[in-house]
Amino acid sequence: MNTAKRKRLEAKGWKLGNASDFLNLSPEETAYVEVKIALSKRLQETRRGKNLSQEQLAQLLKSSQSRVAKMEAGDPTVSLDLLVRSLLALGASRKTLARMLA
Repeated sequence: MNTAKRKRLEAKGWKLGNASDFLNLSPEETAYVEVKIALSKRLQETRRGKNLSQEQLAQLLKSSQSRVAKMEAGDPTVSLDLLVRSLLALGASRKTLARMLA
């Protein structure tokens, strides 16, 4: 949002912020959400880069297509452990994972 628009909204009494402000997340909770989103996006990018369907990835992981869809969407029911194991199964290195987390 540009500065002029932001100032106009604030002058009219609007309070502007981000999702962390709205949900009153701690810095640790915000970092956790950001890590999960980064891993989810990377999983989808890697799967597409290998020309795999969600169904094919699910078979590789011994899971279901709907679970892969949830993983790629950053669903709250998906653990970081599952995201990391899935990326490793697609060939991601520990170094790559470390860069994603940095």
